[in-house]
Amino acid sequence: MGKRYFCDYCDRSFQDNLHNRKKHLNGVQHLRAKRVWYDLFRDAAAILQEEQTKKPCRKFLQTGQCDFGSNCRFSHMTEQDLEKLSAQVQGEQRSKELRQEGADVPPGTIEDWLEKRAKRLSAAQSNRYWWPGSIRVRYPPGWPPVQDLPPSLQAPPPGGWPVPPNLQWG
Repeated sequence: MGKRYFCDYCDRSFQDNLHNRKKHLNGVQHLRAKRVWYDLFRDAAAILQEEQTKKPCRKFLQTGQCDFGSNCRFSHMTEQDLEKLSAQVQGEQRSKELRQEGADVPPGTIEDWLEKRAKRLSAAQSNRYWWPGSIRVRYPPGWPPVQDLPPSLQAPPPGGWPVPPNLQWG
């Protein structure tokens, strides 16, 4: 049967040879899927700036759906979404300024800071392990949620990977 290439961005596989791989990696569908994946990791300021320059999508505003989805050139954000994003950007800028000034404690009382720190630590403790069952594996900090990982990085199913009936090793 030959080797197969699996593309994590597009969630598909095909026969692995130079022609097929080049054709796929330069294809519009792959490039869009790759862009969508990397857009998940952009900072809020870049997203806000891009969304403010776009016009609102009429179809999305009228029906709540758009045929183009993430490939639409118009904005799918409402005024409330833009306000929330703007507030998030301002909060990030304030915290960045505080870190540059050398202040370890955000404005407010020390009790507020200790309470937030305790919540953050307890959340970090609960998210340290992600593999269900008896085997415990550390989940690296900074990774996206488990369900958003590409298939090659996700845990195998509980019973192991299914073996195709015509598979021959050797």
